[in-house]
Amino acid sequence: MTSPARRPAGVLALVAAVAGALVAVVLGFLTFGAQATVAPDGVPVAVAAPPEIAQRIAAHGGGQLAWTVTTPADARKLLEDKKVYGVLELAPGPSATVVTSGAVNPAGTQVAQQALTGAATALAGAPKQEVLHPVSLAGRIAPLAASALAWIGALVAGLALTQLAKRTGRTVGAGERFLQVVGIGVLVTAVVAGFFALWDSALPLDAGVLGFVFLTATAFAALQAGLLRLLGLRAMAVLGPLYLVAPAVAGQVPELLNPAYRALLWSWTPFRFSTEGLRSLLQGVPGAPDVTTGLWVLGALLAAGLLVTLWPGASARQEAEPHLADRVVEVGVH
Repeated sequence: MTSPARRPAGVLALVAAVAGALVAVVLGFLTFGAQATVAPDGVPVAVAAPPEIAQRIAAHGGGQLAWTVTTPADARKLLEDKKVYGVLELAPGPSATVVTSGAVNPAGTQVAQQALTGAATALAGAPKQEVLHPVSLAGRIAPLAASALAWIGALVAGLALTQLAKRTGRTVGAGERFLQVVGIGVLVTAVVAGFFALWDSALPLDAGVLGFVFLTATAFAALQAGLLRLLGLRAMAVLGPLYLVAPAVAGQVPELLNPAYRALLWSWTPFRFSTEGLRSLLQGVPGAPDVTTGLWVLGALLAAGLLVTLWPGASARQEAEPHLADRVVEVGVH
């Protein structure tokens, strides 16, 4: 068999080119593909109007919208709970009001607002626009930005610790791994708080917001540290692409994603739980269901990550041989 060193240079160059093309295919499918196939499908909205008018409106939009006919109070409650992305209120007169919320994902809000405005205009002329929990441009961007910064900060910290241990030939103990997780949680929270204050001084930096960012950062750091402990640098093949894939999906609502992306990516990405939970906290809606869901999911990730990261002997062979990730193990003469 021809050894890798003796293979023709042209073959090695072709293999490298094919590998690059395959990576481009995978990332293109998982990132730009999710954005290129965005189309509304069953976007949840509510209408509060007399029954005969409500039924006419509910026929508007075909399968792109999923209408809920209810009272004004219940419709606004659905919006507060983020179960609909917008509300159309029709009063006798006729006069119409489109109600949206800054605490709802902006992608879903934009689609709902356009559809509801079109329906209202067809019946009663241009409607009034009302926004619950008004949000600035920075407020729209901040939740996803915080999640992405927490992920990449934790990733670089975990990679740095792994590489430093490898270069020095040291075994990283449980105390050092725990210190890394807590340290990245504290420092990333400080970084995110600094950016929030820089971008928009009106963004709240209370205990709820900072605590949720700290939980996000430590959960991500613990998860990554656990995978790096088990797999070494091979874990980067999973952790790196997630930084590119997850934000592209988490920035959308499921009703806008192709069903394949919705099931294969959106359904499990941790970015969506941290992003939407933080969005509600920043807009003063701590009672929204996605805050509780985010706390449970991130808490479970933190617990599982710490269990793998700190469990004695969980990766004893890898810790005893720091070069295992690169398939290079020093052999000493005894």
